[in-house]
Amino acid sequence: MVVTDNPAEAIGRNKYDQLIAAAKALPKLRVAVVHPCDDVSLGAALDAAALGLIEPILVAPPAKLEAVATAGGFDIASFRRVAAAHSHDAADKAVALVRAGEADAVMKGSLHTDELMGAVVARDTGLRTARRISHCFVMDVPSHADPLIITDAAINIAPTLDEKRHIVQNAIDLAAALHFDSARVAILSAMETVNPDVPSTIDAAALCKMADRGQITGGIVDGPLALDNAIDLGSAEIKHIRSPVAGRANILVVPDLEAGNMLAKSLTFLADADAAGIVVGARVPIILTSRADSRKSRLASCAVAALLAAHQRATTAAALLS
Repeated sequence: MVVTDNPAEAIGRNKYDQLIAAAKALPKLRVAVVHPCDDVSLGAALDAAALGLIEPILVAPPAKLEAVATAGGFDIASFRRVAAAHSHDAADKAVALVRAGEADAVMKGSLHTDELMGAVVARDTGLRTARRISHCFVMDVPSHADPLIITDAAINIAPTLDEKRHIVQNAIDLAAALHFDSARVAILSAMETVNPDVPSTIDAAALCKMADRGQITGGIVDGPLALDNAIDLGSAEIKHIRSPVAGRANILVVPDLEAGNMLAKSLTFLADADAAGIVVGARVPIILTSRADSRKSRLASCAVAALLAAHQRATTAAALLS
């Protein structure tokens, strides 16, 4: 998702179009769709398949899946199906498909997120890596020129400093996969000065020093920053903040899940933004969607997963050759 040199051209809803176009140029992503047992989740998977983004593997109780397909008029005859007893079993079997090399990503259907993530993070049978798993929203805010990554608004409730280090690195890696011109990371707080009475400002300062020392790589990290001076150049100038990030951040790292959830939903419902959700830090991308998501948000989530999976394959291949 290359950011245009002309900000005026980026205002509007073209950000996801660029992302989807880039993903369509890749081979179809083999996606284990977990318990797509309502019309929204099944329709989302089939929409993405029709667009050439994914090759869905439908993991669900056969009778429920057939009933949903019949009621919604969906043709699933050409897609691989894996029988599961119930939603928990579907999550376990989807993860097993990835571990067996038969799927390249996992997509949430009509089950609770904690059911799916329980299978993903299972110590012996899941998809853990050395990284902390975290969630990113890739936001398309119509009034803002750049796409915004907001993290973590769905997985880590009150992350520790070391967990925040992983959250930041995961987001930087995602930005690279989406072809951001650079990853400009703002560590958000309620203020832009370090205050011992506000723990998030201390964490922000420590994360910046970690980036200075190479413990976080691939991006430019600054903080603490308040939201206004993270994304608005005028606000940053008023506060006399001089950095490559202030006013130009494209990754917003929130202090905790509550702040992230409220920020993302405020943008969605008050600023008419779209939010594509993805879980990163696992062996493969985990596509998280909500019933409230727009069709384009769902397609964009699949496109993000395809681009991230391609980036992970390229990074692994490069590491093997080095």
